Amino acid sequence: MSMKIFLAQQNYHIGNFESNTGKILSAIAEAKQEGGDLIVFSELSVCGYPPRDFLEFNDFIKKSLDSIEQIRAAADTIGVLVGAPSRNPKAEGKDLFNSAYFLYEKEIKNVVNKSLLPNYDIFDEYRYFEPAYDWNIITFKGKRIAVTICEDIWNVGDDPLYRICPMDMLIKHQPELMINLSASPFDYVHADGRKGIVKQNVAKYKLPMIYCNTTGSQTEIVFDGGSLVMDANCDIVAELPYFTETMQSVHLKDDNTFEEPVIRKAVDVPMVELMPEQLDAERSIAQIHKALIRGIQDYFSKMGFTKAIVASSGGIDSAVVLALACEALGATNVQALLLPSQFSSGHSVTDAEKLSQNLGNPYDTIPIENIFHSFTEALEPIFKGLPFSVAEENLQSRIRGALVMAASNKFGSILLNTSNKSELATGYGTLYGDMAGGLSVIGDLYKTQVYALANYLNREKEIIPTGILTKAPSAELRPGQKDSDSLPDYDVLDPILYQYIERRQGPQEIVAIGNDSALVSRILKMVNTNEYKRNQFCPIIRISPKAFGVGRRVPIVGKYLS
Repeated sequence: MSMKIFLAQQNYHIGNFESNTGKILSAIAEAKQEGGDLIVFSELSVCGYPPRDFLEFNDFIKKSLDSIEQIRAAADTIGVLVGAPSRNPKAEGKDLFNSAYFLYEKEIKNVVNKSLLPNYDIFDEYRYFEPAYDWNIITFKGKRIAVTICEDIWNVGDDPLYRICPMDMLIKHQPELMINLSASPFDYVHADGRKGIVKQNVAKYKLPMIYCNTTGSQTEIVFDGGSLVMDANCDIVAELPYFTETMQSVHLKDDNTFEEPVIRKAVDVPMVELMPEQLDAERSIAQIHKALIRGIQDYFSKMGFTKAIVASSGGIDSAVVLALACEALGATNVQALLLPSQFSSGHSVTDAEKLSQNLGNPYDTIPIENIFHSFTEALEPIFKGLPFSVAEENLQSRIRGALVMAASNKFGSILLNTSNKSELATGYGTLYGDMAGGLSVIGDLYKTQVYALANYLNREKEIIPTGILTKAPSAELRPGQKDSDSLPDYDVLDPILYQYIERRQGPQEIVAIGNDSALVSRILKMVNTNEYKRNQFCPIIRISPKAFGVGRRVPIVGKYLS
């Protein structure tokens, strides 16, 4: 006799208990109708992940516990493993645990608490949760099950930074199956890394594992799903699709094997996650595309927005953002504003027009030359004939920012920012100008990755005109301007930025792999002295292992390398 186990890979809305609970109850009902014995949900599924300082509100915790009561009532003939906060009964330590509730026969049978609380990059769980101080398995229909939560499986006993390995504690109780409830975010190296972590656990403990991950986007963090089931031989017998809400069942037999056939052999599953030593602009570009689409869609739907606006310059960055927005929201819901100045080339305007014609989105043109002259005339009494400089260049950008924000306010649209990671890293952008926006779509893609994504978007037909792909990048804020006037060429700049930002290599280490010392010093100084700009920037959809924003916290006034 086998046990039919469902994995519910769902997209939750942080703090929307009615919606989240409704999804969970619907999945339970479907699993019961299909003869399920057990259904597994992801980490903190009841409240959504990461809830951050919402956890400090008693009302938030009460609503979460009320939802658990609703779910408990539905867990009659089926076992349910669901994630939610629980209160710490001890006066010592934090008030809450990050927990997995095991519900069955309309009862809370067990509450399993998370042991390893990540406190790096985007994670800050030690701020809110107390780590587990006891480790017990659950027993269900004759099976002894070791339940862990996300990070708990990422230490397999060899990392001295962790004092305990949860599975080392649980294995003492002789479990027959491992189940992990996870909220593991996407980045372009992480999917294979997760499989490697599952494989390490299965290989070490000689037990099958069911791994249920969440999907969907929470502001800047995208969760890709990819839930999987691995048998005791480290072969994958089920893998759920990425970036998609879905539910799938497997049949665990009495002998601890699965009825389902192997879909990926152990030899094809990597054992470790490796940070690439060099930037590869083409890496995982299809997955990055899906992540950005999901990031835009969920930001808009969860915030209650429907329409976007993009300042379309005829350059590669705004072209890619506009194309992604049209795909994510529908072309009729995305307005392009073309804002040429006296320095804009004719082909920039025609390229931007052709792009919108290819996409089928509405667009309008507002020349800014007269507005620019009115500003410079107003400033003349204090500028007093001083030569044209960055002040006039940035003024054009800020005029454009004011115009697109006016349209945003008038029509209830959200301005999508078009800055890329190379620009944000080096400060090549204007505060309150081209750095304005409600959401940064490509702020975690280096310029070379933006070109790779543009080519991917054009894989079946021309969406982004060839003229945009082939022209030299330029802000067009003065006659003949090119990005290379201010920055190293992107194929030189981006690999150095990658070493410093993603790989956290210092200047000597970056020079040691063949880079010019003066160039490295110049680039790293630009990165550090422009932290004040990034500190005022909008949320960035995260697709890399180290994005600007909540996952990278450095002092604005720090002296390091400046």
